[in-house]
Amino acid sequence: MDAVFASGTPAFGSCAGLQVATVAAGGRVRDNPNGHETPFARRITPTDVGRTHQLLCGRPAAYDALTIHSDEVEALPDEATLLATNAVTRVQAAEIRHRGGVFWGVQYHPELPLTEIAESLRAEAASVVEQGLAEDERAVESYADMLRQLGLDPARRDLQWQLGVDLQVADPEHRTTEIRNFLAKLVKPTRSARVRA
Repeated sequence: MDAVFASGTPAFGSCAGLQVATVAAGGRVRDNPNGHETPFARRITPTDVGRTHQLLCGRPAAYDALTIHSDEVEALPDEATLLATNAVTRVQAAEIRHRGGVFWGVQYHPELPLTEIAESLRAEAASVVEQGLAEDERAVESYADMLRQLGLDPARRDLQWQLGVDLQVADPEHRTTEIRNFLAKLVKPTRSARVRA
């Protein structure tokens, strides 16, 4: 990651990617004292800077996103800007500038489909129960089944209602907002400039 920063190549990362970029630039990561955040990061709220930042362009004043993590960014590096937060994980989105490079990152997973989060939830069932997020592993399995079904049919309003999500999570176009913004705002302009040179 340090070499990526030094190269000036724009970079994007989610979850552990944000954490790696943070540490490479001088910040700190820790076990989240609030425990696991899964399968959704609820009520993510852009900061004042985040409301107008190009990474979050198109996101509403508060939104949910897919996530599965137990670590968090404890302290951003000096040349970083906090872009979004929520009650469970303070750093949900950030921009990090270091050694001439720029990194946009989120703690959640805009790149993953609901079906993959459902499988991750199944794999972590014992831990989910241990954290007090579900009564037993059967409850985790039932919840994961609903996630999977919504992933296969994002228009199912009954599942959106049961899971307490809206199109920010259910619809792939909304869910991948940050990746599309990164490609449109940082990758394409840089690539075009290199082609002209």
